Amino acid sequence: MVMARRGLRSLIIAVAIPVSLTLATTYYSGSSRIYGDLAKKPFWYPSFLILLLASLVSSSFMGLSAWLVWAEGGFHRQPTALYLYLAQLILSILWAPITFTCGAIPFGLIICVALFCALVGCSQSFRRVNPIAAGLIKPCLAWVAFMTIVNFKLLYI
Repeated sequence: MVMARRGLRSLIIAVAIPVSLTLATTYYSGSSRIYGDLAKKPFWYPSFLILLLASLVSSSFMGLSAWLVWAEGGFHRQPTALYLYLAQLILSILWAPITFTCGAIPFGLIICVALFCALVGCSQSFRRVNPIAAGLIKPCLAWVAFMTIVNFKLLYI
């Protein structure tokens, strides 16, 4: 019972940290106003609420995925997996402030591409430890691919 409580506590922490960082970044970057003020957005651009919700779901999946790898001792056996996870976490946190707050859309595109590559690396590393953890990364890859397209189109607005 004690191990189950400890496991649940570590799971909550593993998911809460990336979700909290995503919320804080979104709040402090003020990207809802800047993103909403874009005059010539194509119709298929997600609303800011969708952008926020999808980013939160993606953060949750990555936290759960990392926890599954950690629970099986995968970060000790595969330290590269930890570095890739931390890289994707940092890149995902940096994207909104750099793209919207700073207005550095080309640099935001570079971050999106680097984030996609980090997620691919996470998926491959995590698959060696836990295939379910790697499967949880697939929706995150799809979301980042879509956001890369959105970021690319922002260059021409």
